[in-house]
Amino acid sequence: MSRHALITGAGTGIGAAIATQLHGEGHKVSLIGRRLEPLAALAETLGSACVAITGDVTDRESVEQAFALATDSFGPVEILINCAGVAPTAPFHRMEFADWQKTLDVNLNGVFHCTQVALGDMKSASWGRIVTIASTASLRGFAYVSGYCASKHAALGLTRALALETAQLGITVNAVCPSYVDTDIVREAIQEIMTKTGRSEAEALQHFTQSSPQGRLVEASEVAASVSWLCSENAASVTGQAIAIDGGSTA
Repeated sequence: MSRHALITGAGTGIGAAIATQLHGEGHKVSLIGRRLEPLAALAETLGSACVAITGDVTDRESVEQAFALATDSFGPVEILINCAGVAPTAPFHRMEFADWQKTLDVNLNGVFHCTQVALGDMKSASWGRIVTIASTASLRGFAYVSGYCASKHAALGLTRALALETAQLGITVNAVCPSYVDTDIVREAIQEIMTKTGRSEAEALQHFTQSSPQGRLVEASEVAASVSWLCSENAASVTGQAIAIDGGSTA
């Protein structure tokens, strides 16, 4: 059955992979992000049953306007994918409060705004799928990204609590928790390590793969496939879960 899926942070990386997966399965997709250019490029690639809408998940009015435009295009949002995120790095004692606040605003408050706006129509329809792209940082700590860990732990707590509230309403609420994913952001970080340290690409890559028993980056398509399953009828009994996609690092 074709559903209407709204994906935040949809212009690049994991969000774009999820949008491509769901669209390929016949769903109508609304692509939400702050920059129109990558959203429009992806929408053009996907073709029909796809719309690009600019929106800022940290701003409630912007979120409501984006959902209204999406609803005008394809009807009520039935699948919500919270994918927008930021991950500034710094030792905790040097972290600027502005960076801390921005991280919470995007990674936690953004999930709050989008989920709360989507929930009304899902309750009316007695059907809905909410998937938040969390991280293995929802499940354990990592040095130098305290704000990211705090926000992702909180997003997982919200997921688990809301799953209990909606368990009898035909709505499931889950989190997908990938480790390092092979995206442009990680590849740019590898290049930065190479530039600053003189390490080879293989040595720089090891920084991101050494914690994985499989010794590799996760593919964005693997995350997208897991999201697709959680959005399907076959996962109707799966709710309140944190699905780790990490090559076994949290085993």
